Amino acid sequence: MLLNLFRRRRLPSRISYRLWQRVANRILARFGLSPTERVRLRSLASRFLDRKTINGAGGFVVTDEIRVAIAAQACLLILYLGIEYFDGWVEVIVYPDTFVTSRDVREDTGLVHTRETALGGEAWLRGPVILAWRDVAVGMLRSGTNVVLHEFAHKIDMLNGVANGMPPLHADMASEQWSQTLSASYENLSRAVANRVWTDIDPYAAENPAEFFAVMSETFFERPEILYRYDAALYQQLSQFYRQDPRTRRESFSWFG
Repeated sequence: MLLNLFRRRRLPSRISYRLWQRVANRILARFGLSPTERVRLRSLASRFLDRKTINGAGGFVVTDEIRVAIAAQACLLILYLGIEYFDGWVEVIVYPDTFVTSRDVREDTGLVHTRETALGGEAWLRGPVILAWRDVAVGMLRSGTNVVLHEFAHKIDMLNGVANGMPPLHADMASEQWSQTLSASYENLSRAVANRVWTDIDPYAAENPAEFFAVMSETFFERPEILYRYDAALYQQLSQFYRQDPRTRRESFSWFG
């Protein structure tokens, strides 16, 4: 009896249907989720909010609507992976606008100086995810970019201990094929960016392999048709990893309802 009571207390609190309808369904309409997938996502988002704290910084007040909006988008990545893909850390920090980070940078000459950078999001290894609400809100307006997907993709990438574009692959995936496909695509994009050749992909993806994985994951969900046209082999690898196919899902289900 005590064990059953303990289990009941450990069950995640369910996001209310009214709150989910008001917030998440509006955000997720464009992703073409089926009714069954929306139920699954609501359950995952509820478990996420039971496991993580979402706190405001810089005077920002985090409401229940904001918590659900972040959780719903983050859990889209793990819809067919599982909540354990977000294990190992506990906090999301939300600023009202871009926040500034300071880092020591060593030049080729050996000199070290401090560089300040304004960011819309950041993910720390074994630490928090940090978001700027202004950037989150922009991503909710069908802008084609999504800082929540981007930063939480970094968290998945970090499950192997470092952000390098090599998350833990499934048993039925070949690591050689993953590496070859992503490396070739990354090199092609890097050459295009270096030569100022226009592509439909955010050039920030050419920054390093970690940013390449995060940007391509973001694009996979936000603009799957564009990513498929740009690199079908890369799209297939991401589809196998996330166990989703946003491109065909949009064709099968209405964006609304």
